[in-house]
Amino acid sequence: MRIMGLDVGSKTVGVAISDPLGFTAQGIEIITIDEDKKEYGITRLSELVSEYKVDQFVVGLPKNMNNSEGPRAEASKRFGDLIKERFGLPVDYQDERLTTVQAERMLVEQADISRIKRKKVIDKLAAQLILQNYLDRMF
Repeated sequence: MRIMGLDVGSKTVGVAISDPLGFTAQGIEIITIDEDKKEYGITRLSELVSEYKVDQFVVGLPKNMNNSEGPRAEASKRFGDLIKERFGLPVDYQDERLTTVQAERMLVEQADISRIKRKKVIDKLAAQLILQNYLDRMF
């Protein structure tokens, strides 16, 4: 069973995929989107869904620290509804509080990557962390 993890932002969607057994997550790419123009990268996402034979999605849910849901969480849920309708696959949500902070810390501490290079990979790593946390919780 292949699960695709998504870190949905206002300008990009970080994408990760599980291994076929559902043990590990691997970041694969960042898709540029434009919420204002209602361009959500569905064409590229469709290509990835076919390529990896995805069975399910996990979308990061950016809750506030007090566990409430703000505008970004609502946007993530709208994206989840969009892909559920488009692909007919189950969509689950994973609390993603602090995953971007964790991803940035990992890139600075372990790889000593410059700020410009971090910006290019942070969403992909955040998607990987979201998916890995989900896999660890579920399996």
